[in-house]
Amino acid sequence: MLALQILVDGFAISALYGLGAVGFTLIFGVSGVLNLSHGAIMVVAAVTAWATAGSLGFGRFGGAAAGVLAGFLLSYATYFLVVRPIQTSRAIPRDEKEIFVLTGTLLWGIMIQEAVAYLFSNTPKTVLPLVPGVVGLAGVRTPINEIVTFAISWVVIGLLWLLVNRTRRGKALLAAAMNPRGLTLLGFEMSAVHRTVWAIYGVLAGIAGVLLGAFLGVSSDNIGTLTASAFSIVVLGGLGSVSGSLIAAYVVGYLETVTAYLVAPSVRSVPVLLLLVLVVYLRPQGLLGRR
Repeated sequence: MLALQILVDGFAISALYGLGAVGFTLIFGVSGVLNLSHGAIMVVAAVTAWATAGSLGFGRFGGAAAGVLAGFLLSYATYFLVVRPIQTSRAIPRDEKEIFVLTGTLLWGIMIQEAVAYLFSNTPKTVLPLVPGVVGLAGVRTPINEIVTFAISWVVIGLLWLLVNRTRRGKALLAAAMNPRGLTLLGFEMSAVHRTVWAIYGVLAGIAGVLLGAFLGVSSDNIGTLTASAFSIVVLGGLGSVSGSLIAAYVVGYLETVTAYLVAPSVRSVPVLLLLVLVVYLRPQGLLGRR
């Protein structure tokens, strides 16, 4: 029975991790940015969904929509207020801009964390599930919300695949990840491509944040952990590799779930960090990465 419970719970949380990591990977692959405010954007989306659904009376679906919108807007704010000013600054040497972007997004995430803690306290907030209730799966009582989380995560990932592989704008994102100079020669403006990818990322982070808030609950204290989990997944899968990130998401999701059930929830991230160190030492490019 415990094994089935781990299987079901791990499947849902892994799909959710995959959704969050895909956006993180997409940003790095197209614009070369490791966004260390990733966890903050997800938490703001979840807290917004919680607050609007309850205090403002938006209901489950209205609150979820407000949370996704908050993730989208905060993603754009991160790009225009933090990332782009650094990337276009003439005062910062070109070879130092990457570390400035890392530092800038890290500090931005800390500022958001403090703002959330000040406005809403650091007590955990649980978003209303889109579909309440419990069903039995092979004798295991499973919240319907877990099934919904898995389904929405993979539907969104599938829609992202269609967007990237079947539309002109999406193919431009792929080209930007492989050969940005060649894309520019074809007449595409890189700033427009970057705006597009940050918009997509914001929606993905917003959806992932809302689903996470309904699945586990979130607080401002979770921001660092969520960013670390996404970073671990992306490094394990290979920087810039969407397929690698999805595989790594299931490795991390099940490893955390097994640890939480068999050891203690408070140390669920420890085995993942040990695995990350091992992978970095033995295969620095990750599972499917090339760089």
